[in-house]
Amino acid sequence: MHDGPARRRNDSARAELRVENVTVDFQGIRAIDDVSLQLADREILGLIGPNGAGKTTLVNVLTGFQRPNTGRVIGVGKSLSALSPWRRAREGLARTFQGAMLFPKMTVVENVESGALAMGVKRNAARSHAIQVLQWLGLSDVADKAADELSFGAERKVAIGRALATNPRFLLMDEPAAGLNDAECLDLAELIRRMRTDIGCGILLIEHRMSLVFALCDRVQVLDQGRTIAIGLPEVVKADKRVREAYLGVAE
Repeated sequence: MHDGPARRRNDSARAELRVENVTVDFQGIRAIDDVSLQLADREILGLIGPNGAGKTTLVNVLTGFQRPNTGRVIGVGKSLSALSPWRRAREGLARTFQGAMLFPKMTVVENVESGALAMGVKRNAARSHAIQVLQWLGLSDVADKAADELSFGAERKVAIGRALATNPRFLLMDEPAAGLNDAECLDLAELIRRMRTDIGCGILLIEHRMSLVFALCDRVQVLDQGRTIAIGLPEVVKADKRVREAYLGVAE
């Protein structure tokens, strides 16, 4: 398939997702300290940092699962800060989790279909859309399998398919390569590139596998102890002394 399963409608203005000056405290501990982030249409932005740097917390702020102490979230030209997670999803924010978090006894097509149903799509249209997504992912042959019969790599793809079934403007991916072997990572990288070109969504990529981040991302933002310590082109960030000390260590 050349076209994506749900090529996002053209908007009159260039879409952008932003968080501005976000701070999050957990029981007196500052998890995120005055962090801002911008993700543009069709951009792949890498978000990296050591464990505990605040990356997942920031995604939770973006998607409405974590209320910040200060700061705001803006998407497609309007504030999202007061919206619940499901309303943000209907504004075009989708996410995948560190675990696939599929419905294990439901079939693959039912799992993907659930993404469209959550957006208010009627059952027949949701099923048709799910079938199209699975065709695009190359998973038509497992459509009727139960999710708990899949390989680990296929589970991850189905989780991505469920997110794509919501027709996202922005897809936030939390460590999608975790547990994948080298061949599966290459497949994932190609899939992410196709999501940009075929579907046209902006992608926020949280990932510890640096080879994937630096191969895919237009820009990279680095968090350390809840603060942004660097942001810019991948080659510039990779050479940044603060980043190397905080996270990268010896260059790969």
